[in-house]
Amino acid sequence: MTTMNPLKEYQIHFVGLELGNHKLEFEVDDKFFEQFEFSQIKQGKVLVNIDLEKMARLMVFNFDLEGSVRVTCDRCSNEFDLPISDKQKLIVKFGLDYMEESDDVIVIPETDHKFDVAPYIYEFIHLALPVRSVHPDDEHGNSTCDPDMMQRLEKLAPTEIHDPRWEALQKLKMDDK
Repeated sequence: MTTMNPLKEYQIHFVGLELGNHKLEFEVDDKFFEQFEFSQIKQGKVLVNIDLEKMARLMVFNFDLEGSVRVTCDRCSNEFDLPISDKQKLIVKFGLDYMEESDDVIVIPETDHKFDVAPYIYEFIHLALPVRSVHPDDEHGNSTCDPDMMQRLEKLAPTEIHDPRWEALQKLKMDDK
């Protein structure tokens, strides 16, 4: 029994491509993220446009990502859809063996006939995430986090500082005003 590779559509067969620019488009969805076992993203919909410039000894991939992914809010722990938008570049050179020269330059064997962009799309989507994911504010500047959770957190927050080191810093902060 053979199993179909769900990421097969992300393999670019470049051997038959003419030199020059080629436009590619992929729509990444939940099925894509399911293929990566430890992904922090489980759901999303991202349109990935790739401008591939094929040259004699290398290929330049310009990725343009637009969409949204479901993430967990770092403040209230509820999930929400976070819009993402990013541009990334990957240079693929032809050589003897596979090698990563830098974050955005890799070498693949000259004998290869296809290049899998799925792991790079996955990585670029994660790189587009902010360091801290929180619900966006509404049009009045108010938090859209879960109000019940925010009340609970407020009750747990310390009201006074008892550490003398922090008191000294707090005094400096007050002196600045």
